[in-house]
Amino acid sequence: MRISDFDSIIRSERLMLIDFYATWCGACSAMDQTLDRVALALSDLVTVVRIDTSTPSSRELVRRYNIVAVPTLILFSHGDRLWRESGIVSFDRLCSTIRCFRRLTIF
Repeated sequence: MRISDFDSIIRSERLMLIDFYATWCGACSAMDQTLDRVALALSDLVTVVRIDTSTPSSRELVRRYNIVAVPTLILFSHGDRLWRESGIVSFDRLCSTIRCFRRLTIF
């Protein structure tokens, strides 16, 4: 993904949940179903974007956000980083986090 495209995505008024993952990562694979469920259950609140950290096009983003572990999830709104967590995150925790930040970002 080009940096300019990524910057446009995270500047959205909509909450953007970015999943930094790697295809070789077991924990990342375990998160696939959870992230699909979140995207479906909270489609009115958040957009889930997945970025494969093992591709050359993602190297600059990996450096910019200091991604040292995968999966790493970062929640953005209006270009601001609201929340970040690495490792496996439960469906319930993701949903409550997104709902909490949605309430805080409504103007």
